[in-house]
Amino acid sequence: MASIKLNGQRVSVDAAPDTPLLWVIRDHLNLTGTKFGCGVASCGACTILVDGEPMRSCQFRLEDAEGVEISTIEGQEDSAFKNVQAAWRELDVVQCGYCQSGQVMAAAALIRSNPKPTDEDIDEALNGNLCRCGTYQRIRAAVHLAAEKMEA
Repeated sequence: MASIKLNGQRVSVDAAPDTPLLWVIRDHLNLTGTKFGCGVASCGACTILVDGEPMRSCQFRLEDAEGVEISTIEGQEDSAFKNVQAAWRELDVVQCGYCQSGQVMAAAALIRSNPKPTDEDIDEALNGNLCRCGTYQRIRAAVHLAAEKMEA
């Protein structure tokens, strides 16, 4: 039985140590906001935060989660996340929506570490988050809007 800190709470999980955290989060803890995309850390749909840094949960094993703080989209509630959500809605970013959980997690992490990101900062930070609908221009605009909202 493993014990991890998830969304601010300690939880116990009965899973093999090499189980990808994606499946622990979705199947064992029933938090389905983190999506399965490619399974090889190439698309970013499964983005979570590990000690505040975006990580691909499909390649992060349960045994590696001990001693670190794991955050999923369900555990986000600070102003950076709320402003990103508001900007996403205001600019109608979402098309099919499948990648958006990962996009929002990466965007909120960027705003927390860089309150005034440039286009290049945004492109670099969200580079590994693929959107099959091609909403990249709206995503970039929403990150800028979220940053503006943080200043207000």
